[in-house]
Amino acid sequence: MPDDIAEAWAPLHGRVALVTGSTRGIGRGIADALLQAGCRVMTNGRGPDDGTRDSAGHVAYAQADLREPAAAAELVAACRSRFGGLDILVNNAGVQHVAPIAVFPDACWDEIIQVHLSAAFRLVRAALPLMRARGFGRIVNIASVHGLVASENKSAYVAAKHGLLGLTKAVALETAAEGITCNAICPGWVRTDLVQGQVARIAAGSGLSMAAAEEELLRAKQPMRRFSTPEAIGALVVFLCSEAAATMTGGSVAMDGAWTSV
Repeated sequence: MPDDIAEAWAPLHGRVALVTGSTRGIGRGIADALLQAGCRVMTNGRGPDDGTRDSAGHVAYAQADLREPAAAAELVAACRSRFGGLDILVNNAGVQHVAPIAVFPDACWDEIIQVHLSAAFRLVRAALPLMRARGFGRIVNIASVHGLVASENKSAYVAAKHGLLGLTKAVALETAAEGITCNAICPGWVRTDLVQGQVARIAAGSGLSMAAAEEELLRAKQPMRRFSTPEAIGALVVFLCSEAAATMTGGSVAMDGAWTSV
């Protein structure tokens, strides 16, 4: 750990980061934060390239469907080809399906486990040789409060996120002496387009204003009654990738407005 706090918080200039599921929402906030911290960033989504670039050439895009077993290694290879290596991996890609267990479709279960857990495992496996070659690595898994507690009708998501926290601990133990850390972030409600859509449905179904519907959503689970933001999660990722967090590994950081404190 540097003696100078400014050095500990120095931007991550020259580091290469891969952020999955980063075309919008939390992933976009993380990619933007890492770019602002000085990283070169490989973004990712299922769809075709949206053409987003920065003038310095520090951002690239790789299309990959992480439901497919081969996609993880191909995505890491694309990052190495474009930027020459990989220092930071953020597993953020996600999907959701809500239904009681009795009627939960096998296909939805399989998709959620593939994207949230199996893809994260495969991406870590593909990334570790590149990180070991540099003697440095930061892996951040975007989990959820549902990696710590459960909610009804989200069996696959809860199982996947609990599994992701277990994977985080296992990777941390295997890499503890190699200059590589692995941590998880467990957000509660985050102000994204997807959550705003959920708020709109509450408002439409109950006749509430959008503000009142937000209050209802937050009051049910998040005692602070305040949304986190993609930008705040991005800032936390930057901290976990910094020298200041060099001895933080195997942990999970709840960013949930006291959701899991109850």
